[in-house]
Amino acid sequence: MPTYSYKCTECDNQFDIVQSFADDALTVCSECGGKLRKVFNSVGVVFKGSGFYRTDSRSGGKADTTAKPAESKPADGKSDGASSSTATKTEKATAKAS
Repeated sequence: MPTYSYKCTECDNQFDIVQSFADDALTVCSECGGKLRKVFNSVGVVFKGSGFYRTDSRSGGKADTTAKPAESKPADGKSDGASSSTATKTEKATAKAS
């Protein structure tokens, strides 16, 4: 459960109290009966390690947007044996159909 800080607007009485999120905020000072205000303090969170700052996930330069070159075929137009036999069978089937 969170700890809330309160301060009286009339007698400057300050105190901390542990309250549930569902509990209503205190409004009356127990010392003088004056109006209470919540005091907001800095949050006690410490970020350790990398990945918490905008510059942590960035590289030194711009993102690499160049496309990788496609695999090239040999100059004689022939490729490896497995795919060439498939291409040859397809060509023969096409020739028979016409």
